[in-house]
Amino acid sequence: MKEILFTERAPRPIGPYSQATVCCDLVFVSGQVPIDPSTGKIVSDDFKEQVRRVIENVEAILEAGGSSLDDVLKVTAYLKDPSRFQDFNAVYSEYFKGSYPARTTVFVSDLPAGAQVELDVIAARRSRA
Repeated sequence: MKEILFTERAPRPIGPYSQATVCCDLVFVSGQVPIDPSTGKIVSDDFKEQVRRVIENVEAILEAGGSSLDDVLKVTAYLKDPSRFQDFNAVYSEYFKGSYPARTTVFVSDLPAGAQVELDVIAARRSRA
């Protein structure tokens, strides 16, 4: 059975989709862009700050679903500017350490809301006691 996740600690969806769904102890987080949940606007033009906001949005959704960044199995990253790949890796490695999840990085011409980065993830849900 599918469970829909929602948390006020992450931005509201800007289209007809859920922040995340859970099925079979897996959490599927929809693509997150660097929108500040308190303002509903892109956090800033600074690329590294955008990456941090995106990961923090993902983290908030995962926590609402009984998961965490440590439980992430797969990340898909969408970047507008290939020259920012190393900057992306620098910030990404602040949050993902040790046993890294599988990852695909795709360079795209545009992203929603004028974002420079978007992430979607699949994570394991911790067993509930």
